[in-house]
Amino acid sequence: MAAAVAPVGSVPRNSILSSVKLLARILLAPALLFAAVPCAAHVGSPDVYFEGAAGPYRLSASVRTPQMIPGIADLQISSATPGIRTIRVQPLYIAGEGSKYPPEPEALTQSKDDANFFTGQIWMMGSGSWQVRVLVEGDQGKGEISIPVPAFARRTLDMQRNLGILLFALMILLVAALVTIISAGAREGTLPAGETAGPRQKRTGRIAAIVSFALVIAALIGGRMWWTSSAAARASAMIYERPALNVTFDGHDSLRLQIGKTKWHSNRPEIVSTALIPDHGHLMHLFLLRAPAMDAFYHLHPASEKDGAFSATLPDIRAGHYRIFADIVRSSGFPDTLIAEMDLPEVKGAPLAGDDSAANTVVGGATGATTTEASLSDGTKMIWETGSQPLTANRLLQFSFRVQDAAGKPATGIETYMGMPLHAEIVRDDFSVFAHVHPEGSISMAALMLANQGLGTNATMQAMPDMPGMNSQQRVEESQLSFPYGFPQAGDYRIFVQIKRSGRVETGVFGAHVLP
Repeated sequence: MAAAVAPVGSVPRNSILSSVKLLARILLAPALLFAAVPCAAHVGSPDVYFEGAAGPYRLSASVRTPQMIPGIADLQISSATPGIRTIRVQPLYIAGEGSKYPPEPEALTQSKDDANFFTGQIWMMGSGSWQVRVLVEGDQGKGEISIPVPAFARRTLDMQRNLGILLFALMILLVAALVTIISAGAREGTLPAGETAGPRQKRTGRIAAIVSFALVIAALIGGRMWWTSSAAARASAMIYERPALNVTFDGHDSLRLQIGKTKWHSNRPEIVSTALIPDHGHLMHLFLLRAPAMDAFYHLHPASEKDGAFSATLPDIRAGHYRIFADIVRSSGFPDTLIAEMDLPEVKGAPLAGDDSAANTVVGGATGATTTEASLSDGTKMIWETGSQPLTANRLLQFSFRVQDAAGKPATGIETYMGMPLHAEIVRDDFSVFAHVHPEGSISMAALMLANQGLGTNATMQAMPDMPGMNSQQRVEESQLSFPYGFPQAGDYRIFVQIKRSGRVETGVFGAHVLP
């Protein structure tokens, strides 16, 4: 082999080194392009956390969704009710033809150390609004529940490093071999047997090597351009595209919000859809946070206009730069969180009414520490029971809160707020993460109802017991002030916990320092 590649030495050394660098750029450019594709989901929080009842069994579940579709989702399910023998799961769409033909259920693996803990994996073959149907059997009989799981490609997967090195080395070898063969053919192809190449033949060989090398590089550059274009088109069709949110201020006390359209949604009419459905009685939940300190927080519910836009009448607003998040749910159960930002002047708006709320006494800036006590506007305190363990990322946590009066006794008069004992918004200090969660977890309540419609009234009521009473004020026990969630990454977070007490919405604000 050494003798075969020796003629390449007739090409100037600097040209070879430059060509190797060019080949590296050609090979790596598409990988760098897609490594920069951002993740999406709520916002930066794609995994699903759920807590609910499957018949007589109280379950907590986490679903780590795949970054690329088709892909494998990781499931973890634990039970607060002992006596479970088996848990089987079925992945299927919530809407469309894929919802009518569920696959055979697959059994999860029961932990040898904890009989109430089960793990497993499921394939998700396409983007869209999925559900994971959970079938439980145990000492108390059978139970069933469906967990909605929005699945979408968030990025292309990087090539394995060792495979990339191998392919790059093979490419260099092939280029060298091709140039060597062409150069040798031009130099010695017309010589009689046994005759040595003279200066003229050697010059012809060098020219042939340079020309062939240039043609190979041109072919590689053309191939790179084709590959980049093709891959970008494919990624555009597959990678989730968050709809744009165009927000304008009328200069007085009103915002107008227009939702943009994306091909990602319109190309999936059955399993994603574009029509909106109410979630907690509202088509849109709008959140405004003053940046960067998050020292002003507003949770509003814009009205839908005839042209598909939304309008929000503002309460009193402090002047500043605001990060805007808008939660909507499609008729297939697929949720979108839209994002925008804008500067607002001080606004003297209408008094808060209905389900709208605000918190304007928030301490500024992330402190790098976890705070466990928040004062509410009615004189009570909200306590976050964090336990003794530090907060860590990428694991299911149970967030529990209690409210006490000035005497330190449990507060009374807590009511449901939009059908839920509480609502919570979790925001990272750089706004790269935004999640709107409830006692049932990070899933959309509207999607939960859709997913469980086929299981009958009992399963639907067990999945979301508070939703039927959305328009009434039901009493809430302190034991209900909790929710499951997992921080997607380390860092400093702000947690806004909202409850309703004696007809007034109260917001407790906490800082959370999360370790890797």
